[in-house]
Amino acid sequence: MASVANPKIKRALISVSNKKGLIELCTKLVKDFGIEIISTGGTLKTLLEGGIQATDISKYTGFPEMMDGRVKTLHPKVHGGILARREIDQKVMDDNDIKGIDLVVVNLYPFVETISKPETTLEEAIENIDIGGPTMLRSAAKNNKYVGVVVDPDDYNLVLEEMIKFEGALSQKTRSILATKAFTHTASYDTAISGYLSSIYEEDFPNRIFSKYQIKEVLRYGENPHQKAAFYTDVASSNKSGVSNSSQLQGKQLSYNNIADTDAAYECVKAFDEPACVIVKHANPCGIATDINICVAYEKAFASDSTSAFGGIIALNRPLEKETAERIINNQFVEVIIAPGISESALTITKTKENIRVLDSKELGPQAKGFKYLSVTDGLLIQETDNGIITKDDLTVVSKRLPSDLEIENCLFAWKVCKFVKSNAIVYTKDNQTVGIGAGQMSRIDSAKIAASKAIERGFETAGCSMASDAFFPFRDGIDAAAEIGITSVIQPGGSMRDDEVIKASNEANMAMVFTGVRHFRH
Repeated sequence: MASVANPKIKRALISVSNKKGLIELCTKLVKDFGIEIISTGGTLKTLLEGGIQATDISKYTGFPEMMDGRVKTLHPKVHGGILARREIDQKVMDDNDIKGIDLVVVNLYPFVETISKPETTLEEAIENIDIGGPTMLRSAAKNNKYVGVVVDPDDYNLVLEEMIKFEGALSQKTRSILATKAFTHTASYDTAISGYLSSIYEEDFPNRIFSKYQIKEVLRYGENPHQKAAFYTDVASSNKSGVSNSSQLQGKQLSYNNIADTDAAYECVKAFDEPACVIVKHANPCGIATDINICVAYEKAFASDSTSAFGGIIALNRPLEKETAERIINNQFVEVIIAPGISESALTITKTKENIRVLDSKELGPQAKGFKYLSVTDGLLIQETDNGIITKDDLTVVSKRLPSDLEIENCLFAWKVCKFVKSNAIVYTKDNQTVGIGAGQMSRIDSAKIAASKAIERGFETAGCSMASDAFFPFRDGIDAAAEIGITSVIQPGGSMRDDEVIKASNEANMAMVFTGVRHFRH
């Protein structure tokens, strides 16, 4: 039997934008438990059309809906019925003809879905800010000692099962869990609104950062097995292309490192208009190439550094088809493949290696915009994403020798790659293919030497290659090292107090050198 601790549900207020499972829930509430339903607008219409008896909120309150539905549930008979403490407030309820509302089933106007559409106007966004819904949810959650609150249609079965178990009531444990979920839901909803309005009205950074992420899955572990980890996604990013919104078609659960590396690879491959392949290992690209054919682009990327590519992440900016899938499977062990589309014939090939994680991003989309976050002890560093783009017209030639058109093309290719390599970064390229990458060293000359050794080790002809540096050369030693292996053109930001010394070194080696005026540190 239901007790004071588990009060029996007699009356429910139901108002939902998401109608999933609505008819099934309300049919059981009425027929199996004899619950009176109060409802509003579209929800009421759906219930009545489904043959379910329900009372119009206006009839219950004695006050009409007004202002195009803006005002309908903001009434003392509604909130008094939800917030009333049954042992304390009964006289007030009797004096004001307020009936107790024991169950609140509400989900909110689709604000996030609305702002996710590129064509949405500010006026449309404002009209999709729910007022009455969050107020009812917060009231019910606050008064969970007496009231059950449901925001998620996936919880309907849980509610019905408990009501069977407790003869028309919910346990306090369940009411508390549902209340917590309701507060989380309204907090997330308000965060989405705050974030949207901040992007419009605030010039730079918001005054305060609220969490706008919801959990997607708990991971097996973090960077290391002794670290717990979870994957959260931006509540407002459902329409964006990337690892967060990709469909996993096969393979084991993505790990923490898989997700981080896949994101790095996919954002890098988005930088190229031509068919491109990016292979990432431990957060750094190890092979990148473009070609008129995506399969050839993969072969070139793999050849750039086949050793490092082992166990890597492969990102394509064209759909994965059978031929490319066969080449990948025959060439290497791979952790993840992500592409904007996966053909059925390609999937047949990849399924021969069942552990490979295959992600379909559906479409390529632009490079991510917004902010990057880095946690520090008791704080958070925030910066804009690095979406700086350099074209031929942005380059300043500082050497005596002018670069050829081919050298310019190779330099710009190297510059795109350099942005995604950990600083200090040096990239050697030729014919739209990386031939050597030096990453994450404490000195730039060490990165240059590593890039050179990788190129030579793989049997590449370094003479005639182009070199990119993510930041300026502090000394001429990097240029001298490049000259020794035949590098003929260099692209770098410039801006060092020793620029003259560096330019002199390039002239002595008959190198063409261009400045971008932009750097791409990546820590």
